[in-house]
Amino acid sequence: MGSIWEDRSFSGETALVVVGAGITGLFTALHYLREHADHRVVVLESGPHPVGASVKNAGFACFGSPSELLHDLDTLGETVAMQRVEERWRGLLELRQELGDEAIGFEPVGGYEVFRKDDPLYTRVAERFDLLNTALRGIVGKDVFVRADDRIPALGLSAEHLTWNALEGAVDSGMLMRALLRKVQEAGSEVRFNAKVVSWEEDAHGVSLKLDGGAVCTAKQVVFATNGFSRHLVPGCGILPARGQVLLTEEIPGLTLTGTFHVDEGYYYFRHYQGRVLLGGGRHLDMAGETTDLDGTTQQIQNALEELLRTLILPEKEFRIAQRWSGVMGFREQGGPPLVERRSSRTVLAAGLGGIGVAVGIRVGREAAGLVARGI
Repeated sequence: MGSIWEDRSFSGETALVVVGAGITGLFTALHYLREHADHRVVVLESGPHPVGASVKNAGFACFGSPSELLHDLDTLGETVAMQRVEERWRGLLELRQELGDEAIGFEPVGGYEVFRKDDPLYTRVAERFDLLNTALRGIVGKDVFVRADDRIPALGLSAEHLTWNALEGAVDSGMLMRALLRKVQEAGSEVRFNAKVVSWEEDAHGVSLKLDGGAVCTAKQVVFATNGFSRHLVPGCGILPARGQVLLTEEIPGLTLTGTFHVDEGYYYFRHYQGRVLLGGGRHLDMAGETTDLDGTTQQIQNALEELLRTLILPEKEFRIAQRWSGVMGFREQGGPPLVERRSSRTVLAAGLGGIGVAVGIRVGREAAGLVARGI
């Protein structure tokens, strides 16, 4: 028997349920409520707090290193490749404006790409450096990349070449998510943690979501913002999980490294963090094994990360590993931009952010909220 308080405040018709309290899911709820403030919105999160890639990443506010962007130019063509860059760039600007640099711990330290001795990637980049800047000038209004070999000694790297992009930076992913959670809750959304959706059914009246433990949540419409975990609830969606492994060193006396860095077309990435080095990547060493949504690390990839620390990032410096973790990204099986589509008359999928969710999550959430609104 429910009380009047339960009936009025915690029951009644739910207009929208968002499954997943990551960047995309929370921005979906926020954008929807800004257009429909009188509607009831509930966000369901499987963990005790947001536990997906939004809080497992390395905290990069980036839109692509030179070798990554040249790869996209060659495989996608200039129009599509530059559209993707513009989505990321606009998304970062919107994220910073929406939440504020202080609230997300934004550090305007820039983004580097690191090239080791005789790295063939550098030859490709050097040959097309001006072409790349010309293409990007139409998006940001000025040249983006500069050569920065002279900074190598000060950064303490064992590298031969560097490029630098002043428009990128670092964020504190935990601060970002806390700020976004506050904003969503202040807008009127209910966020339920430890609420894992295990199955769902749709009929003419709405969608019923069964939670782990037996409870049922119903709504007129549902957005699945589950990214790398989407295949469990939306079979056949074409979203593949991609695990990214990360490690963090203990504090290193005299560390001069400052900035965010990419190596090998972005398959490795590292940055400074409170006198320590945060390093991730290596997925390309075992693509099949890392196409998984299981949490964990492997000896092969962790060994490769430590070798990169020894030979490139911290040559001739002693270091100890303080922490290791992994996060699960989501990529479209056939490649391409994030997938935001209506799966049925009452369900929408927003997933496949391709490891760039910090940059595009706000825009993907807006698009998903728009699809929901059009289906009312």
